[in-house]
Amino acid sequence: MNTENAQKHPPALYLLAATAAGERFAYYGMRALLMLYMTHKAVDQLAGMNFTEKASGLVYGLFNGLCYLFPFFGGILADRLLGERRSVTIGGLFIGAGLIILSINNTMLPFVAGLTFIAVGNGFFKPTVVAMIGELYEQGDPRRDRAFTLYYQLFNGAVFAAPIICGSIAAIYGYRTGFIVAGIAVVLSLIAYWILAPSILGTVGKEPKAKQRKNDKVEKLPLTKDEKDRISVILVLLFFVTFFWAGFEQAGSSLTTFTDKFIDRNIWGFEIQTPWFQSVNPFFVLVLGFPFTLLWLKLSKIGKNPSTPVKMGIGMVLLGIGFLFMLGAVAQLNSGAPKASMIWLMLAYLFHTFGELMLSPIGLSMVTKLAPVHMVSMFMGVWFLSTFLAHLIGGVIASEVGSFGPGAIFGGVAGFVIALGFVVFFLSKRLLNMMHGRD
Repeated sequence: MNTENAQKHPPALYLLAATAAGERFAYYGMRALLMLYMTHKAVDQLAGMNFTEKASGLVYGLFNGLCYLFPFFGGILADRLLGERRSVTIGGLFIGAGLIILSINNTMLPFVAGLTFIAVGNGFFKPTVVAMIGELYEQGDPRRDRAFTLYYQLFNGAVFAAPIICGSIAAIYGYRTGFIVAGIAVVLSLIAYWILAPSILGTVGKEPKAKQRKNDKVEKLPLTKDEKDRISVILVLLFFVTFFWAGFEQAGSSLTTFTDKFIDRNIWGFEIQTPWFQSVNPFFVLVLGFPFTLLWLKLSKIGKNPSTPVKMGIGMVLLGIGFLFMLGAVAQLNSGAPKASMIWLMLAYLFHTFGELMLSPIGLSMVTKLAPVHMVSMFMGVWFLSTFLAHLIGGVIASEVGSFGPGAIFGGVAGFVIALGFVVFFLSKRLLNMMHGRD
């Protein structure tokens, strides 16, 4: 393989990114509406659920948490029984069905059933798409980290568009119509996946890992010390990453309600719809993804690329700085301003995106490198457990904004994640040694 081709990515990466884009459009389009759908009155033109803000925060956290708990079980099923490619199909169908059910009417049965279907679908879908990307690159391939950053950037195009499209439609026709549009997106991406996967993916993800090992007559050996050390690294970083996501996912709950009530959303007489602000982070990912990819490439060439634990520590500190900007918004309100400037919110989202790009795609890549080869989907599900726990914690945080006030919540999150980031820096050398050359 020549140098030029060695830098290129296989077409399968782009197919998997496109498939994930449809699913992410569906998820983030629905998520942009969910908190507002729950808190708005059932009898107004948008037809909400009329939940209290506290109850909505808890439901929001529980639902999103389950979307990241079920990937653990979905990953096990993919590794042992279904295969990754089939799991993607099952997951997409569940998500599409859940969104249609959610749109039936604003009563409890379709609400609970629809969210349940979406959460189960995520369990099949999320770990398996990412695991297949890892299979495209051999261990030690320098393109792997860049591939995950590129993948992350590509599907964030859909994440950027989803709140704007679904939010605009919901503002005119009601929230449930927005859910239908989200469901259409995941179905369309599945159709393209069914048509193109046989020729582009080849054998990737076609058979469960357990069957492949049996066919290859691979002996079931106990995990080696190096494998156990690498698994330990995954679990240690999972603990810290949990608190990163607990803060980051305030975007869909406490930051959304704060924006709706306290941020001046008018520009030259035009009022920006609250759900549109959830497009800010993916817009920044789109803009910054390529510079970050080039940065890792340049630093790798000169031997200065930070280790995975160091990148994650930096990501946590940057998230905390983002919440410090939100304290500026609170201070402006406390000084007597009727609404806080939008610039505080934009700066918060910008630094949250810096932190996300330092941590999230790098973490996905890390799991595919450190997990034993026959357990990648399962450990990808384990990695998503951090986001499950984060949403539960984040839901509690969002539900207490009314009790403690946004200043105490934003300041507390900032201080805590910055402190944890420095703990990760302190542990980084030890963790790097335990990765045994697979950074």
